[in-house]
Amino acid sequence: MIFHVVGGDPAYQMAGKYASAEQVQSLRQELGTDKPLLIQYFGFLSQIISFNWGNSWQTSQSVLQMIGLAMGPTLSLSLPSFIVGLLISLLISIKSLKSKQSHTNELVSVLCLALMSISFVAYIIIFQYLFAYKLDLFPVNGWDPSLLKRWPYLFLPWIIAMLVALGPNILLFRSLLKKEMEQDYVVTALAKGLSLERTLWHHILRNSLLPISTAISLQIPFLITGSILLEAFFGIPGMGSLLIEAIQSADLPVIKAITVLGALVYILVNLITDIFYTVLDPKVTLQ
Repeated sequence: MIFHVVGGDPAYQMAGKYASAEQVQSLRQELGTDKPLLIQYFGFLSQIISFNWGNSWQTSQSVLQMIGLAMGPTLSLSLPSFIVGLLISLLISIKSLKSKQSHTNELVSVLCLALMSISFVAYIIIFQYLFAYKLDLFPVNGWDPSLLKRWPYLFLPWIIAMLVALGPNILLFRSLLKKEMEQDYVVTALAKGLSLERTLWHHILRNSLLPISTAISLQIPFLITGSILLEAFFGIPGMGSLLIEAIQSADLPVIKAITVLGALVYILVNLITDIFYTVLDPKVTLQ
């Protein structure tokens, strides 16, 4: 609806400003944009059912083939930084809770808020200028499709992605773990002499996995649809770059396919998370 209302006329954009009215109308008929909006919407629903998005209006390539090619770079960028970032966030959260010194917890909170207060774009520009341009430790941007040669282009985006996620993840995980620490069974276990470290790892963390897994599941769909800013600034040909190019050129088949893919992944991840609850907590049953 948004692209039909404010997205402009794709046929006019593709034909160019010097095209005649007949050429634009012929292109509208070829694209199917001359049909009533309701008919186009039912065509969109049939594409969801058949998962056949046709070809790109700009490149004439198969949309599914374009998404398949873009998925590899996106997962190469997002998956390692996501997993390592989660582990670091969880370890820092547990470490700060183990500390009995209040200033340590306050310092962690201040650092997390500082990390969250810096713009994503600022991270990218500063890191590119300092570590890639000035120190020449990493390439400024670029990409190599080879599985073995692409990693130098990914180290700097990985670091930025992890830094951006650390602040909110640590604050959230620590809040969930701290709430669990206030439960009666934890107070009783500590009073009976059980060490804080053992209580954290064997009881508090396990009982906090339900809300933690929910928080993690909300982030997973973005691993598939891509990090738009990182891919755009570093020249990584992933899903984010593909979406930006499609929006700029009003390539509606690509936009629709990526939108539906993101929605389906979101639904699927939430379903898997609900099923996973039964593994984490025997008291939870599926109905």
